[in-house]
Amino acid sequence: MVAKPLVVVESPTKVRTIQKYLGKEYNVAATFGHIKDLPEKEIGIDIRDGFKPMYRDIPGKQKVIATLKRAARGAADIYLAPDPDREGEAIAWHTAELLKGKGRRFHRVLFHELTEKAIHDAVSSPEKLNPHKYEAQQARRILDRLVGYRISPLLWRKVKGGLSAGRVQSVAVRIICEREQAIHAFEPEEYWSITAHLDSDAPPPFEARLVKKNGKKITIPNRKTVDAVLTELSGAEMVVDKILKKTVKKNPLPPFTTSKLQQEAIRKLKFSAKKTMTIAQQLYEGIDLGPGEPTGLITYMRTDSVRIANEAAEEALQLIHERFGSDHAMEKPRFFKNPKKAQDAHEAIRPASVYNTPEKVEPYLSGEQNALYRLIWQRFIASQMKEALIDQKSVSVRAGSYLFHAGGSTVRFPGFMALYMSVDEEIESEKKKENLPELSEGMVLKLLHFEPKQHFTVPPPRFSEASLVKELEENGIGRPSTYAAILSNIREKGYVDLVKGYFKPSELGFIVNHLLVGSFPDILDVDFTARMEDDLDRVESAEVDLLKILTRFYGSFEKEVNEAAEGMPNVKGVGLSTGLACPECKRPLHIKVGKNGHFLACSGYPDCTYTSDYLRDEKGKIEPIAPSYDEATHKVCEKCGRPMVLKQGKYGKFLACSGYPECTYTQSLEGNGASEPTGVKCPEKDCTGNIVQKKSKRGKIFYGCSRFPDCTFAIWDRPVAKECPQCGGKFLVEKSTKRQGDFLACIAKGCGYKERKD
Repeated sequence: MVAKPLVVVESPTKVRTIQKYLGKEYNVAATFGHIKDLPEKEIGIDIRDGFKPMYRDIPGKQKVIATLKRAARGAADIYLAPDPDREGEAIAWHTAELLKGKGRRFHRVLFHELTEKAIHDAVSSPEKLNPHKYEAQQARRILDRLVGYRISPLLWRKVKGGLSAGRVQSVAVRIICEREQAIHAFEPEEYWSITAHLDSDAPPPFEARLVKKNGKKITIPNRKTVDAVLTELSGAEMVVDKILKKTVKKNPLPPFTTSKLQQEAIRKLKFSAKKTMTIAQQLYEGIDLGPGEPTGLITYMRTDSVRIANEAAEEALQLIHERFGSDHAMEKPRFFKNPKKAQDAHEAIRPASVYNTPEKVEPYLSGEQNALYRLIWQRFIASQMKEALIDQKSVSVRAGSYLFHAGGSTVRFPGFMALYMSVDEEIESEKKKENLPELSEGMVLKLLHFEPKQHFTVPPPRFSEASLVKELEENGIGRPSTYAAILSNIREKGYVDLVKGYFKPSELGFIVNHLLVGSFPDILDVDFTARMEDDLDRVESAEVDLLKILTRFYGSFEKEVNEAAEGMPNVKGVGLSTGLACPECKRPLHIKVGKNGHFLACSGYPDCTYTSDYLRDEKGKIEPIAPSYDEATHKVCEKCGRPMVLKQGKYGKFLACSGYPECTYTQSLEGNGASEPTGVKCPEKDCTGNIVQKKSKRGKIFYGCSRFPDCTFAIWDRPVAKECPQCGGKFLVEKSTKRQGDFLACIAKGCGYKERKD
């Protein structure tokens, strides 16, 4: 007996949605992401055999693989439906290899949206597996593995263990470092403005800014020039010279691509790129809109195309007629042109149905889900609304040989702006809002006063998440689907910090970037990385062979790796030159990296043992930190009873026993005051410490023993002082999952006890 056809999807959250629409005629199973990958502890690329990847079953996926094989038993047709992108194509190929059998047929189906019609259309019109898309994914995976596995060990030897380099992430770090260096090098320049405060016969008073002298743009560098200009303007009659009025049409922006959604969600909703993509995935995979009714709310969220289906545009026009009236609706759909580099495999991000309005679905969504869905829904509907009409007015006011300018705008017809404006459009609209009286050419105005103002040029700003995504996109670095991972990785590796919403390189980031740029100028080059992305696109479109791309890349890369093994400076040993002299022996000071981080050390070691922590000032100049004196405290050592003293270390303040070196007990203060107690005793045998909340070097909260380093007990989940009723464990921990919500659990090995959190 032939079993029912099997539909294999990537995410388990899609299973119920797809099973609901396909019914009992199909089985549906999930791969839970990739099932095969390169091995973790070796490079996994046979370079001599045409860069052949050595895929292995991912550890921990044995149960998933067994379930897939069991679900496919007896099935003649397997419909491979992982996500419709390169990663999804790789999962489809690996699943086909896993489930291949005599007479078994494999079909590739692409679900661009999880609606009943889209699912049935995809299954009834399947495609073949796409070898070129799979090769493009393999090429990226191989390139990333070669770079990571050849360069990272160099950093372990030359800097410290645990560091990593990435083909794209390292370029992102370089962009951030170079922006910081530009800020360091920036020298502000003084300039002045002069504003005339004017009045006419009718209110309101208004302002006009000095822009020209004798028909040429005027620059006012200092107060002396200001005084000279004001002397010449003294007594001059202020006359309306020209009035220009025009009405301009402003068209709406296209629906979201992945990168534009990330940028707008970061700025409007204060979401990170990672959070934006996580929530968008949830909206795509399906939300319960009532008992047993999972519905995909948006189209596929990884796309750089602004194309939309004709029927979706028509549906939007119908809703606009109904909700906003015919004066806001286009006569026919508006379509947008893709940039040259855009891949047109998927539509733009839009609602699967515009009639699932934000108000209608709000009861079924979390606050964050609804906020992002509303953004996507409004942007798409606005893209099909009539353009806005803006009345612009520009006024020139002459005073002798000087010309002043005033301007503004008013909205005659809001069109799409009645529903949606981007952050930039909101800023522009507010900035240009008109506040001018009725004027006529030749009218003499009353001068209330001149207002001179001193200004200074400002350095380029640091990158926010939104502006870094924009920078990566404009330079062709990575692809929109990778931006969230890039931004997360560079923070998690400790190369950059997010300070008040802006990326700032850490000292480790500066050091690693300096070494990589010096040894791998091509790999760290923005244009080179962008060309490589273009090459991957050409592999997918069958314009170039995968082997040709890899061979060309590896020739120069292998040479750079070998040269770097010898020539890259060793920051553990010799260190990096600073240009500073040792205060004790006058020999050069170098930056070194040890197990506790970076520091300054005399190059004359071991003859001179001078070391110091250091900071960089606003110009990037290295400044040694003078050692602080020990400060007595009222606390006593838990180990020997002697007084504890407050000390300053590389990672902030800590308590240390005054009996050192006989007693080496220390207690971290985590840089922000004492650790926060949890009220739970340390579970380690014979330990008298308590579990306290701590913060890692990268800012992540964890819970560890107060007697560290004598006791190294640590966990990520917050402990609760409640005994486990099943095994008698000393405490439970707080956990939370999307499916189970908030609950308490026992972490004792083999227990598995859980209970709902009150």
